[in-house]
Amino acid sequence: MSTPFKTSQTLAFIGGGNMASAIIGGLIKQGMPAHLVLVVEPFDEARQRLQSQFGVKVLTSADATLGEAGLVIWAVKPQSFKEAAQQTRAFCGHALHLSVAAGIRSDSIANWLGTERVVRAMPNTPALVGLGQTGLFARAAVTDSDKAWVEQVVATTGALLWVKDESLLDAVTALSGSGPAYVFFFIESMVEAGVNMGLTTEQATQLAIGTFEGASQLAKAASEPPSVLRERVTSKGGTTYAALTAMQNTQVGTLFQAALQAAQQRAHELGDEFGT
Repeated sequence: MSTPFKTSQTLAFIGGGNMASAIIGGLIKQGMPAHLVLVVEPFDEARQRLQSQFGVKVLTSADATLGEAGLVIWAVKPQSFKEAAQQTRAFCGHALHLSVAAGIRSDSIANWLGTERVVRAMPNTPALVGLGQTGLFARAAVTDSDKAWVEQVVATTGALLWVKDESLLDAVTALSGSGPAYVFFFIESMVEAGVNMGLTTEQATQLAIGTFEGASQLAKAASEPPSVLRERVTSKGGTTYAALTAMQNTQVGTLFQAALQAAQQRAHELGDEFGT
């Protein structure tokens, strides 16, 4: 099967969790040969899952095999990044590096790895079903060709956008990186309300999830902003008006924005806490 990817070089993943699996699955679906994907994953269960699900090569720890990789994708937890980089640096300094670790700034990554060819990404969990949103930032040494390669990889998980100021990735983290949890929270609340009103859990769940899905598709397809769409379904004195008035009276919008600002601040703190 033909593929647009740079199949002459291996893609290496440091960490084989959910986000790595989402990217690997997308790559293989679009024609990336499994034998050109290498994953460093210390946990036996995760290695076995990756091998059985995708047929990729797996390593318990970093070794000279990483020298085959043209692109290294860092899918480790922020608190583990520095140690993993120290263990890996000697084997992949030549490569382009793409980090999906929240909060860890590119200055730290470049310092730990001894290279300026670093791209930071902030994806989100809908990448697992090909509907992710990913924000990207590239250091100055990253070439247009490097960016194109990163885009080919990330596009397998959904949509993407580039930001010119790295600090904006904290905003991306707050909005879309953590965003799925906000949606799940509202779905939970709607389901609980529906059950309290007499619906079954199954009925309330179908209605809540379906409403989010339908409204999102409508917002995506519409030429008008969400505020106009909201106004169109809000007749004064009607049921929607009653619900939105109750939200406004309890300052739901203001509190929700404060929650996103807290997430943005925490993303910044992660860089301070686990960076250089």
